[in-house]
Amino acid sequence: MGAVDAVIVTGAAGALGHAVVAEFRSLGRAVVALDRAGERLDTLGRQEGVHAVAVDLSSRAAVRDAFAQIDVACDALVGLAGGFTPGALADVDEETLESLWRSNFGSALWTAQAVVTLFRTGGSIVTVGSKTAVQGPAPVAHATSKAAVVRLTQLLADELRPQRIRVNAVLPSVIDTPANRTWMSEELGARAVSPAAIAKVIAFLCGPDAAPISGAAIPVYGDA
Repeated sequence: MGAVDAVIVTGAAGALGHAVVAEFRSLGRAVVALDRAGERLDTLGRQEGVHAVAVDLSSRAAVRDAFAQIDVACDALVGLAGGFTPGALADVDEETLESLWRSNFGSALWTAQAVVTLFRTGGSIVTVGSKTAVQGPAPVAHATSKAAVVRLTQLLADELRPQRIRVNAVLPSVIDTPANRTWMSEELGARAVSPAAIAKVIAFLCGPDAAPISGAAIPVYGDA
């Protein structure tokens, strides 16, 4: 897959995932694309320089097995995998809480745990929190699970610094995706942030110019 170290992208089959994969490919970086099995992942894997791996990212055992299949040098992990369920306090039940905790926090934790053994001489991890993780009204369970991702990012930045591994989070607000367009007002749609714009920030955080940055939670709100 080339002499330059590859980037691992989880949640790669989603709208933001496609933009992140495209950004890294435009920079000449090979990509290991992880997501749940399906046609979207299969199609992504047919692109030049992209190796697709189907995996349940909320399962520690499945993540460890998937990372054991990665036989190329890697120096970056971009953790986009996650889920969203709306709901106020009265709407939260055990199933919703468990699902969001596993998909958002669990996927970030297990992939970070697994990737450390693949980094040979340091690397970069980028997680995805949310604007609602740090401010404003929001669905209770989702925002709380994303707040845990932000705190995990800070903890990992401290723990992994001696290994020359940087860990940062980006905090999107409303992303301009086809799925979000189905419910957004025209006014909100005009202010939503494009996946391509967020992808450029993520790529920067994985690059050498971001070497001094670790433990940051970076707003990518735009006007939304």
